Amino acid sequence: MIRALYPGTFDPIHNGHIDIATRATKLFDEVIIAVYERPLKSLLFAPEERMALVKTAFKDIPKIKVLGYSGLTVDFAREINAQVIVRGLRVFSDFEFEFRLALANTELAPGIETMALITSKEHTFLSSTTVREIASLGGNVSTMVPGHVNAALIEKFKDQENGTDFATNALRD
Repeated sequence: MIRALYPGTFDPIHNGHIDIATRATKLFDEVIIAVYERPLKSLLFAPEERMALVKTAFKDIPKIKVLGYSGLTVDFAREINAQVIVRGLRVFSDFEFEFRLALANTELAPGIETMALITSKEHTFLSSTTVREIASLGGNVSTMVPGHVNAALIEKFKDQENGTDFATNALRD
């Protein structure tokens, strides 16, 4: 059995993440979505919230399991006996970062391979940062994230100090 690890902060999970994970299930026997609990960057959603959003996104896909982790990704990969780390590539600038990360991971854990999946063209513009920024300004992200994530974003931003009704803006077509 080949187990793949797809790590990230998923703050929030979006359709590009879901596309990569779903496609990975066609290549591997099991895909573990690993939600990183304590990254160096500031996050919108708490670890528990991100875990819940990710679990809901994949609740109907039996080959996917969702776990939280902290520390080095390769250490977690060894802990769960993953043979492959899956990463997504959107644009050319992602390649350099992912290439260096893969080389560092290989140095730390030579037995764990890294596989990059190129995002589907309709998701190339998507990033969690883009989704958060659009949602924070009252933009409609309903085509970028699952419905439950859209609802969570609306809830997070509804009490913004500028008084904009984000719930109405985010739900309009």
